[in-house]
Amino acid sequence: MTALDPRLLLQGYAMGIFPMADGRDAAELFWVEPRSRAIIPLDGFHVSRSLRRTVTADRFTVTRDRDFAGVLLACADRPETWINADIERAMLALHRLGHAHSVEVWSGDSLVGGLYGVKLGRAFFGESMFSRRTDASKVALAWLVARLRVGGFTLLDCQFMTDHLESLGAVSVPRDDYVSSLSAALGDGPGDFFALDALLEASASGTGVPPGKVIAQLLGQTS
Repeated sequence: MTALDPRLLLQGYAMGIFPMADGRDAAELFWVEPRSRAIIPLDGFHVSRSLRRTVTADRFTVTRDRDFAGVLLACADRPETWINADIERAMLALHRLGHAHSVEVWSGDSLVGGLYGVKLGRAFFGESMFSRRTDASKVALAWLVARLRVGGFTLLDCQFMTDHLESLGAVSVPRDDYVSSLSAALGDGPGDFFALDALLEASASGTGVPPGKVIAQLLGQTS
């Protein structure tokens, strides 16, 4: 099979489709366009009291793009996965090109959670996440939502609905509504995925507010 071209992958996302494989060792992949799409409205992310306490207390260290390959491999390291070698290579290429990003959650030097996805315009396509400690993936998602809000993004795509995502505020939208939101997100200039970094740096050097408290404040008006 011809390798998945990163440019083709971006074109697919812009059209509202994405690739999947039947398993880690699958030689073929297929393109998917769900009739109903899961998204998390950036002003509707649900932060439970326990999650807010975890974020505010900085129980974990959270980074951006520190170990994209590690997050990708951790997401694929499960009994059933749609991430085959071809998708892995294409995602690594997109990361090198600046179109794919990861959020890592650390406990000491151990990578205990995280997520990765693709950035295009003001849309972020969440691909997969993993957790090896309680709330680690929720913390990663909370930091991602804060990052997207600060950066002016308008769409967080989660592909398929799960109970886990629904508990965090995800909603299902019909394909036509999703395409409309996607078109708007792609036609309004690029979002700034790095704006949060400058905000956290300024906060640390100015008021000395810990990063977790900054994130909690940014999510303070969510449900």
